[in-house]
Amino acid sequence: MKKFIREFKEFALRGNVVDLAVGVIIGTAFQSIVNSMVSDVISPFIGMVAKTDFSYLSFSIRDVTVKYGAFLTAVINFLIMALIIFLFVKGMNRLFGYFNNENSKDKTKNEKECKYCCSKIDEKATRCPFCTSMLECGEEDS
Repeated sequence: MKKFIREFKEFALRGNVVDLAVGVIIGTAFQSIVNSMVSDVISPFIGMVAKTDFSYLSFSIRDVTVKYGAFLTAVINFLIMALIIFLFVKGMNRLFGYFNNENSKDKTKNEKECKYCCSKIDEKATRCPFCTSMLECGEEDS
């Protein structure tokens, strides 16, 4: 039993599991914000343009009501939510990419290209770490 508890503790406290739990919690909070934006801000504009609320569209077949309007509303909400999340993630990636590019500019200044395998290597290297070719001392970029 002690082995089982120890293994479960290792599993539950593993870095990826904790990161995933934090991601799910933040995602749930973000979902409520996006749902509010879609239902309270964007959907009324769609209803204003379409002059109707799709959620009440339905038809009946033998005492069974098919609410296709609710389905259409859910699909539209999903597409709008996916677009908003896409734009948010794209903006965040651009922002982080900007900062990463600023940091990587200094690193690329001290690199050269191996003339044998065309890999980027440190300018002080005497042997390529990728193809293990010996490099000439003072070798310039080709």
